[in-house]
Amino acid sequence: MKSFLHTFFVPLIVLSGLMACGGDKKQAQQGPPPPTSVVVAVANQGSAVYYDEYPATVTPLNQVEIYPQITGYITGIFFTEGQIVSKGQKLYEIDKQQYQANYDEAVANVNVALANLNRAQKDADRYETLAKQDAIARQVVDNAEAALESAKMQVAAARANVSRVSTNLEYATIKAPLTGTIGISQVKLGAAVSPGQTLLNTISSDNPIAVDISVDETDIPRFVRFQNQKITDSTFVFILAGGQPYKASGKVGIIDRAVDPQTGTLKVRLFFANNQKMLKSGMNGNVRVLNSDSGQRLLIPYKAVTEQMSEYFVYVLGDSSKVFQRKISLGNRIGPNIVVKDGIREGDKIVTEGIQKLRDGAVVKVVSDSAAVAQAPTAAQSTTGQTR
Repeated sequence: MKSFLHTFFVPLIVLSGLMACGGDKKQAQQGPPPPTSVVVAVANQGSAVYYDEYPATVTPLNQVEIYPQITGYITGIFFTEGQIVSKGQKLYEIDKQQYQANYDEAVANVNVALANLNRAQKDADRYETLAKQDAIARQVVDNAEAALESAKMQVAAARANVSRVSTNLEYATIKAPLTGTIGISQVKLGAAVSPGQTLLNTISSDNPIAVDISVDETDIPRFVRFQNQKITDSTFVFILAGGQPYKASGKVGIIDRAVDPQTGTLKVRLFFANNQKMLKSGMNGNVRVLNSDSGQRLLIPYKAVTEQMSEYFVYVLGDSSKVFQRKISLGNRIGPNIVVKDGIREGDKIVTEGIQKLRDGAVVKVVSDSAAVAQAPTAAQSTTGQTR
C-alpha cells in the first residue's frame, strides 16, 4: 500500500511544479504597464474679463396714466399714437357745451351780484350821510350796512362758482402733463368717460430710460462705489431677451433707500440712453456688470479639472514623465477656460485628456491630440496582449 501511494503522488508533485514555473514565466513576460497617453496644456496668464448677471426690467423714469376729471363724451383726439408729445399739448377734448353753458351762467350771476353790491353800497352811503344829519333812524342805517355785507358775500360766492365751473370747462380739454411718448388710445371718438375711472392713455419719458435690478445686500458697497465714481463705460451692459447686447452702456442712477427684508436685496436703477427708442417699458433682460476681479489671471482648460468631495484637483506633469495630483482653488469660468487662484503656477503642464486613466504618480506619455489618447491601449489591454 505504501509503495502504491508513493507512486501515485509523484506525478502530481511534478505537475504542480511545472504549473508554478509556468506562472512565474508569464509574470516575468508581463512586465510593468505601458505609460498612459495624455494631452497636456500649459497654465498661462491671460485676460480674464467676466461679468456678474442680474435679471433686469426696463421702466420709464417718468410715467403718467391719463384719466378724465369730468363726465362726458370724447369729441376730439389730437395726437398720433406712439409718437412724442410735448408738455401742455392738447390730447383729448370732452363735449364742453354743458360746461360752457354753466360757465356763462356763473359769469352772469357774478354780474348780477356786482350790480346788487353797487346798489347796496350807494344805499349804505346815502343812509350814513342822513344819519349824520339826524334825518333818519339808526335802524335804517344798520339795515343798509347789513345789506351791503350780504351783497359782498354774494359777489364772493358768485366768483367762487365761476372758478369752479371754469375749472370744469378747462378739464374738458385734456393736455399732456409731461413730454414723452404717448401710447395707444384706450378710447375712441364718442366714448363716454367718467372721472377717475376711464383710462384714456399713458405717457412715459423714454430717453434716458431706466433699467431696474435687484442686488444682494453684500453688493451694496460695490454699487455705491460705482455711483460715486460716475462710471459710464462698459461696466454695465444690458442684454436683450434675444441675447443681443444693447449698444449704449449704462450708469448707476438711483440706489433705493432700504433693503427688502423679505429677499435681502436692494433695488438699483440704471440709466441708459435710448435715442433709437429700442428699449420699451416692461421689457425684460439681464444686466451684465463687469466683475472687479477681471484682469490678467492664471488660466487653464476647464476640462482639466476634476472634483472630489467638493474639492477641485488637476494632474500636473512632473519629472520622469510622472503626473501628480494637485488641489486647486478656482475662480470664474471664462469660456472653455477657468481662473485658478491657487494650487499651481504659471508654466505648469496640466493634463487635459486621459485623466480618467490616471492615478497619483503614474507614468505618462504626452501625445499631441485627443485622437491619439483615444487610440492608445489602456494598461489592461496592453497586459492582455503580452500574455498571449
